[in-house]
Amino acid sequence: MMKKKIFSIMLGLAALTLVVSCSDDDNGPSNDPTCSDGIMNGDETGIDCGGSCTPCSEEPAETEDLEGEVTENTELDASIAYNLTGAYVVKSGSTLTIPAGTTIKAAGGTAAFIGVERGATININGTASAPVVMTSGAANPAQGDWGGLVIAGDAPTNKGTDVTTEVGDLTYGGANAADNSGSITYLRVEYTGATFSNDKEFNGVSLFGVGSGTKFENVQSYMGGDDGIEFFGGSVDGINLVSIGSGDDSIDFADGWTGNGTNWYIADGAKAGIEGSNNGDDGDATPVTTTTLTNITVVGPVAEGALFFKEGGGSFTIDNFYVSGADLGINVKDTDVEANARIDADDLMISNIQFADTPSEFAATNYAGTNLDFYTEGVATGAGNGAAAPDWAAGWTTGLSNSAPSSQQNLAGEATGDVELDANIEYILTSGFVVKEGGSLTIPAGTMIKATGGTAAFIGVERGATININGTAAAPVVMTSGVENPAPGDWGGLVIAGDAPTNKGVDVTTEVGDLTYGGANAEDNSGSITYLRVEYTGATFSNDKEFNGVSLFGVGSGTTFENVQSYMGGDDGIEFFGGSVDGVNLVSIGSGDDSIDFADGWTGNGTNWYIKDGAKAGIEGSNNGDDGDATPVTTTTLTNITVVGPVSEGALFFKEGGGSFTVENFYTEGIDLGINVKDTDVEANARIDADNLAITTIEFASPATGFEATNYAGANTDFYTEGDATGAGNKGGEPEWASGWAIGFN
Repeated sequence: MMKKKIFSIMLGLAALTLVVSCSDDDNGPSNDPTCSDGIMNGDETGIDCGGSCTPCSEEPAETEDLEGEVTENTELDASIAYNLTGAYVVKSGSTLTIPAGTTIKAAGGTAAFIGVERGATININGTASAPVVMTSGAANPAQGDWGGLVIAGDAPTNKGTDVTTEVGDLTYGGANAADNSGSITYLRVEYTGATFSNDKEFNGVSLFGVGSGTKFENVQSYMGGDDGIEFFGGSVDGINLVSIGSGDDSIDFADGWTGNGTNWYIADGAKAGIEGSNNGDDGDATPVTTTTLTNITVVGPVAEGALFFKEGGGSFTIDNFYVSGADLGINVKDTDVEANARIDADDLMISNIQFADTPSEFAATNYAGTNLDFYTEGVATGAGNGAAAPDWAAGWTTGLSNSAPSSQQNLAGEATGDVELDANIEYILTSGFVVKEGGSLTIPAGTMIKATGGTAAFIGVERGATININGTAAAPVVMTSGVENPAPGDWGGLVIAGDAPTNKGVDVTTEVGDLTYGGANAEDNSGSITYLRVEYTGATFSNDKEFNGVSLFGVGSGTTFENVQSYMGGDDGIEFFGGSVDGVNLVSIGSGDDSIDFADGWTGNGTNWYIKDGAKAGIEGSNNGDDGDATPVTTTTLTNITVVGPVSEGALFFKEGGGSFTVENFYTEGIDLGINVKDTDVEANARIDADNLAITTIEFASPATGFEATNYAGANTDFYTEGDATGAGNKGGEPEWASGWAIGFN
């Protein structure tokens, strides 16, 4: 049965072409070399033999020209090859339906475009496997070969009503926000953007005052000469949009657009990834452009950044924004008073923006106004796969293969949900990155994080959040300096806050990172940290506060903390501030202060600690610097400990009330035990006298000149017993359990 085709000017049979023909035999796909999966190679009609073709045959089929006006409901035919030879306009009251697999080739240059009048509808019914394609008919297609698709609706714009489209001379704009111009799904437009006049060019798809009753999903502009897709007012949403290779902006919206956007993938545009504005004549015109954009990827380079906020801007909320090879831009001119005022008023809010593969001149945003808090960095997936092609774009888009996954991504801001990093990506820590309460951060084996943000760069885990560092002996997770010549203090470190008891109280603020910690849950779980190495930490947070390599504030016993090394930290290597978490297989080498420190009522235990080349104490153990008798009292059993000197304050500094310590199998090399209890530290002295410090089987190897086992001058000198010790496993040598993932032993 023939489909009805009625055009008031022209729809002619222009030529014959050869297409695939299928027999009724169910013999499977053809073995003819010109066939592949039942479709003739090079066939532009898109006829699918359905997987049951006999050898390909040839028979005549129609090629039809499209030009003129559609004045009645009309449906095209996917088996016909259409040539767009001029303007083809769907008139008010009529509907044009284009079925899946239809291809329309434009041969009319500047004059060739498809228009849909206000009051008309267009239904483009493509599918992922058979999109509708509107493209150039030139032998060597290029940007600007033809116009594009122009749709005019009756929804509000701030340009007024009964306005004329800047291309195509259609009338648009009205009072019906829910206006329906049809359904556009799985459409690809290619090589659009012909010059309409000296200052006006077609976009790939232009939507003028198109209402929210219209469906606009799974649409791509490819190699357009001007903007890829543009919304001129209206309220239609744009879902699953792709713009590749635009000669101007990739996706543009203006004139009071109040729709929303979800899943936009943009790459290789000449100017802005997204250009968002209100009104070029009056930045405060109403309705004001207002939108929420979610899951956005922009892959550069782009000359005007990922987002150009101009001509009054509007009220934009953007979440999950992935930017690769470009900065955010913004680029608001000083003369754009309304746009600047909106940023200052927090009308532009961007959360979870992540920068990847940033250029050397990267500066996040070019905005020079007073409000620089309008964007918050985080971990983003963008349109689905970061810079790589999203899964939802498979099968119907083109030109996305040049956008490989990013090799480098920035880490900064916040993680508010469940975030997992990728071991194939090198992460650049540019400032603080905090896992928020209720969120989780998972870091797989082999992941590398390099810090370039100096004092401001640290990784924090809030109370109620979790971090899972899943390194292995063969592939540890490494957090290190990103500077060319790394040194202690290049960046902060890892700070974890938990809900376990401390003798500092509850709801206390960490001395670095400003996180809240401390509670009543001794079994609190902050996650699992295994096979982690932190390097060159210890940046100065304030005049009297420095980061440690790893700081654990009120971390509970439900947390796993095993096989962790601090290497060349500027302050302490690893420190426990209260809490009850155990520390198993810990290494601290080259710390600028104490190597491993615990205080504030820590009640966890330690097994297999290897310490070397620290500046001050090998281990510093205390109770509370303000009240040596504060409860809970620091109480621990340490087993299998090695401290290799020299260190200025001995293998163990027992201070500020000390606590109740039992230390077994303690190997020291080149140093004394220390202890170094001050006469004024009444509580610490009392605890030693009461045998709350008991060290069994301690060995002193290669003692220094003038060696004295301990510097303690109190009444009880029987708190330690010498003997043969293996320490962390291999006396002063590298223990077997540290092989492969820890460094700096020789």
